[in-house]
Amino acid sequence: MKLWPSISKALLLLGVSGLAHAALPVQSWTTSSGTRVLFVQADAIPMLDIQVDFDAGARFDPPGKSGLAQLVQDLIGKGTPDLDEQQFEERLADLGTEMGGGAQMDRSSHTLRTLTDPTVRTAAIALFAQALHHPTFPEDVLAREKTRSIAALKEAHTRPDQIAARRFYALLYGNHPYAAEPTEQSVAAITRNDLENFYRNTHSAARAVVSMIGAIDRSQAEAIAEQLTRDLPAGSDLPTPAAPAATRAQTEHIAHPAQQSHILIGLPAVVRGDPDYFALLVGNHVLGGGGFTSRLMREVREKRGLAYSVYSYFSPMKQAGPFVIGLQTQRAQTDAALAIVNQTLREFLQQGPSAAEVRAAQNNLVGGFPLLIDNNHKLLQNLATIGFYGLPLDYLDHWTEKIAAVTVPQIRAAFARKVDAGQLVTVVVGAE
Repeated sequence: MKLWPSISKALLLLGVSGLAHAALPVQSWTTSSGTRVLFVQADAIPMLDIQVDFDAGARFDPPGKSGLAQLVQDLIGKGTPDLDEQQFEERLADLGTEMGGGAQMDRSSHTLRTLTDPTVRTAAIALFAQALHHPTFPEDVLAREKTRSIAALKEAHTRPDQIAARRFYALLYGNHPYAAEPTEQSVAAITRNDLENFYRNTHSAARAVVSMIGAIDRSQAEAIAEQLTRDLPAGSDLPTPAAPAATRAQTEHIAHPAQQSHILIGLPAVVRGDPDYFALLVGNHVLGGGGFTSRLMREVREKRGLAYSVYSYFSPMKQAGPFVIGLQTQRAQTDAALAIVNQTLREFLQQGPSAAEVRAAQNNLVGGFPLLIDNNHKLLQNLATIGFYGLPLDYLDHWTEKIAAVTVPQIRAAFARKVDAGQLVTVVVGAE
């Protein structure tokens, strides 16, 4: 299943404890091997959090090998020339250090959390560097992870929400890599040689961004960034996929015995850094991103009882990420629920939100800001997103003022540019 970010993750609300009302002191530089680094010194706790992102997401999976990027990410840290999987995990445990990460459509991420005690930190960084630079992709571990992945795919194929999502993104993106989903066949076809080639081509210093926050100083951060990037593969210049083609309006019904229909509606809409983003964010909060205060919730649930929950969000990506409306409803109510959702969206596109709705959305978003910027983990995620997508370093400093500056005409214009009701794709799973 794709890791399409939820709207809460797409907000890019940045922060760290003690910095909620201050400018975020982001330092940035480039290593000798060409890797961009973002660093925030945070001395409140003796911890260091690191994320290394590679331009190596699932959009670079070769045809017929969907799931490859995820397997590469999974097996980094599960074997090096000096340590097998168990030895590596025992070494991490001895240090009290955590490694993690994940593969999304755009990027592959690798994380480390360690104490900043010099002895522990030095050993943890060396272990992390060894994992990034010299993965061995053991055959037995690969076979095990493929078996797990195939079992998960078989289970997902029975779930109406997963069936809906797979078909929805296939219709949205057609031949674009964002449409590609792992299958039992594609995962089974992946070999150790595929992992090695993908790693060599994509996990280079030039395709990496290092983000750090913790109780170290600039000189220590510079040394760590150099250590983590200097022995990475040379990599290759991989072609960027063509932009997703415009969708055409279509509705697809898929039979399933579920008691409820699972409905997804949307189209490709917005890239990271789009100047319309803040207008779309505030407008969507009114439409379907504001929970019980949103129009969709009011019209579909509160007035008519057609669904327990209905939502909408924008998910900006390197290329046009989706605008999505989602809901579940009793099968007998499917047509009625769809009609109200489409009517509510059409009215929003034609008239826009009211000034009162916009003020309420702005107050809600700005008022909730401190709750979303209160620890190092959240900051690391957002630093990494800023670095990977090339967003301004002062994004946090101006976030609330940009929210507050959005106007009704800006929202109407932004939605007119990004959401064409005549191009919406609708998938309904649960039909007779």
